[in-house]
Amino acid sequence: MDSSIVVVPMGLGHLRQVLDLGHQVFDTTTKPYTSWSLTAVAEHLDSPDNACWVALDSDRVVGFVLGSMEFEHRDDWAYLEWIAVAPDMQGHGIARRLVNVCSEALFARGARHIVTDVEDRNSASAALMTSTGFVPAATVTLLVRPNPDEASGEQPLPPMSANTRHDLIRRGRLSVEHPRR
Repeated sequence: MDSSIVVVPMGLGHLRQVLDLGHQVFDTTTKPYTSWSLTAVAEHLDSPDNACWVALDSDRVVGFVLGSMEFEHRDDWAYLEWIAVAPDMQGHGIARRLVNVCSEALFARGARHIVTDVEDRNSASAALMTSTGFVPAATVTLLVRPNPDEASGEQPLPPMSANTRHDLIRRGRLSVEHPRR
């Protein structure tokens, strides 16, 4: 890895670049129950046991990882939820370094296990995770039943209150369309 790249804890000053990089590289349409948003990043950063790190090339965020000690209802399991590296910086060991730094921090905070998930067509991420010590534990297949009466094949969302919708978006369980730049 390039020695000019440093990995430091993520701070508020990195927020805009982290958010922009995520919008650039993440395809949240493959998992419609998750979304990339300011709220998703801020909740990780605001967690007292976060493991959020950025890789910097001078003052440019070229990669990041967002992890926390919050995984469902398991106090002793951590979650490495988001990792990204700028396309022009991929292949330089940045992602591996970010995964290792995040994992070390989570284990130091008491994690017995760290969970992550990788979309099955993302072979590069799957290879990274297995090469850094993650092992397959469960396979979950997202099954979708389209409405045969819908010509477009796109399912309308069921009606829900504004509070419910906001809560689902805040927790990253409802995808929200954001304009691409």
